[in-house]
This record gives sequence, structure tokens and C-alpha cells, in this order.
Amino acid sequence: MAYLFSFGHGFSARAFARRLLGQGWSVAGTTRSAAKAARLRAEGVTPVIWPGDGDPAPFIDRATHVLISAAPTASGDPVLAEWRDALARRAAAGHIEWLGYLSTTGVYGDHGGGWVDEATPPAPTTARARLRVEAEADWQRLAQQTGLPLHIFRLAGIYGPGRGPFAKLLSGKARRIIKPGQVFSRIHVNDIAGVLHASVRCPNPGAIYNLCDDDPAPPQEVIAHAAALLGLPPPPEEDFATAEMPPMARSFYADSKRVRNDRIKTELGVVLEYPTYRAGLAALLRQEGLDNRQGRG
Repeated sequence: MAYLFSFGHGFSARAFARRLLGQGWSVAGTTRSAAKAARLRAEGVTPVIWPGDGDPAPFIDRATHVLISAAPTASGDPVLAEWRDALARRAAAGHIEWLGYLSTTGVYGDHGGGWVDEATPPAPTTARARLRVEAEADWQRLAQQTGLPLHIFRLAGIYGPGRGPFAKLLSGKARRIIKPGQVFSRIHVNDIAGVLHASVRCPNPGAIYNLCDDDPAPPQEVIAHAAALLGLPPPPEEDFATAEMPPMARSFYADSKRVRNDRIKTELGVVLEYPTYRAGLAALLRQEGLDNRQGRG
């Protein structure tokens, strides 16, 4: 029986698991709290509280597929730090059919709004992205040593149900920060799940894939479009140079690039459910029951 174990069973992993559970898979995943564990259990996922009193070892021993979405820290990748040997033994015995590592397109760094693809050398500009580059390299070394069927997925900005611009607009917390030439790529969480599922069906160990839609755009443009969908005025424009922002928020504007996604289409046959942010936001508007607001001021 196909068995997925995911380290860091969060937003993207939950969307992926819903597809697998519908096909009869068994799924278990780690979470950090009892409250989140209860939510996962209600979704049909066996929760393991880790770090904590849960023990991932029995689940690693059962897993045919493994997903890593736990973020690295300054001390390195937390999964490799504790479970490298267990994964290596399982891989060397040929029992792991697929392992996916969720990284970020932030590894490419800043390209002044230019295009990047999977052949573009990593050139991280932030501490978070540098940690991802190091973690990718650590996983690649383990794969070379053990035959672990590693697949790296570099994710653009993620949005989806409960995670998007609508809540910020309705709470009055949305901002339109203007930095000339700034452009981001993004992806709907359902399309992340679709790409992971396609990779499971057609594994290619060693592959790296960019996960993004077809429509990179300035962030203020996305906020303005979301406001129009809600029938709200867009937030006022703020100059990035003078806007008051916490360091973490400001760091997201360090890079400007457009990310190509050709490989997920040509190698995996992926057809994006939401190829543009406009399509994705229109679907979220209906899904979150906000479409009856349209036209209100």
C-alpha cells in the first residue's frame, strides 16, 4: 500500500494529502501542537507531534513516499539532523519510491525582474534563501550516497483558501507597497498538490522543478485586483523606500524575478488549474463566499 509520511504537514502538504487520501493512500505527518494534530486527524491524516513526544521512526519504516516541508534553521535541516540515518537505511533497501523536498524560488536571488529557470544557478540574497540552498545541497549529497529518490520543488509565493489577499483587505491590513520594477511569481496551493501528484506518478530522481503560475506580476497589482473583486477601494500606494515595514516584510522585496515553469509542463504533463492570479483569486472569492460582496463600496 502507498504510504506518505510528511515532515511539516502544513498548508501545501495538507492539499497534497487530500488528493492521495481520495485514492486510498495512507498518510501521516508531523505537526507541532495537539490542536493541529486534532485537525489533521479529522482530515484522515495520522498526526505525529514532532518535535515533541511523537516518534516518526515507525512511520519512516512504513513510508513508500516522503515529503519534506520543514524549514531549515541556522543549525541546518532539522529532518536530516535527526532522521538522516533512518531515511538512508530505508532508501538503501529500496523501500522509498519518491521523496519530495519543498524549497523556494528565493534560492535564485535577484534578477532585476528578469526570467529564471531550473538551470539558473542559485544566488541567494537573504539568510532564509541561503539556508535553503544549503539544505538542498545536503539532501542532494544524501541522495548521491544512498540512492534516495530525491525531487526538489522550488515554490513561488503560495496562496489558497484562507491564505491570500482577501483577509488582509477585509481587516484593513493590506498594503500597496510600490517598488519600481518589482515583480513576483506565485502559485495556488491546489496547483502545488497537482504537481507533486504528477511527480509521484512519473518520478525522476534528481529532478528540480519550479512551481509557479504563468503570470508573474507586481504585488500591488494583485492587491488592487483583489480589492476590485471585493468591491473595495484599493489601499493607498506607499513608496517602498520610505514605507515603515518590519525587517522580515522588507526582505521579501529584496528579489525581483520572473520564474519559468516549462519543466512541470513538458516533463510531468501538468496543466495548471489556476494559470494566472486572476483565475486563482476568482475561485477563492467563490470558495470563501465573498462573491456576494462584489460591487459594494
